[in-house]
Amino acid sequence: MTSLQLAEPESRTLADRVCREIVTAIIKGDIPPGQKISEPELARTYGISRGPLREAIRRLEGLRLVVRIPHVGARVVSLSAGELIEIYHVREAMEGMACRLAAQNMTDAEINSLRALLDEHEQSLEQTDGRSYFQKEGDLDFHYRIVQGSKNTKLQELLGGELYHLVRMYRYQFSVSSSRPVRALGEHRHIVEAIAARDGELAEMLMRRHISAARRNIENKLKINEE
Repeated sequence: MTSLQLAEPESRTLADRVCREIVTAIIKGDIPPGQKISEPELARTYGISRGPLREAIRRLEGLRLVVRIPHVGARVVSLSAGELIEIYHVREAMEGMACRLAAQNMTDAEINSLRALLDEHEQSLEQTDGRSYFQKEGDLDFHYRIVQGSKNTKLQELLGGELYHLVRMYRYQFSVSSSRPVRALGEHRHIVEAIAARDGELAEMLMRRHISAARRNIENKLKINEE
């Protein structure tokens, strides 16, 4: 095996690690929407050479967290208020449907695992005194688990695919307030109990209300920023 063949997997591993770290930084707002991506700065911050870093940035573009603008360069995505509200209307409909299907299709073991996940989220919330509700990606994300529990591949593709991290970013950043994170956790618990009761209609209604409340929170914050 040549040195090049050895280097390529290592380079991919570095790109994987840095991509995950930058995703978290973008989701949390440490790298805010609209900010220009500086390769030299990121290379210093994450201790990585330019090659793996550029690969990580290409992956971020694929996740729709970074956009490349001609003659300007790469920037963290920044949605207009209208685009953001449209996404939340779509989420309300599709995640509501996912909840209805989850009530039919999730196993008892999956539901118990979801309850345990919310217990972990509560502990994390307590560590921030209820100020923020950050959910790691994939199986550590309540909404992701509901979509997977629907057992509907099209919903999984739509909600777990290209919009997933974009939704995570705005879901987290607009939830940071004095009361919304605690309320959101309570709403999550009610949704799980409706799923456990196999009441698809109630589960769908609760999820739609949950996302609608998050959308109204965003709309209120956007109005305050305009004033």
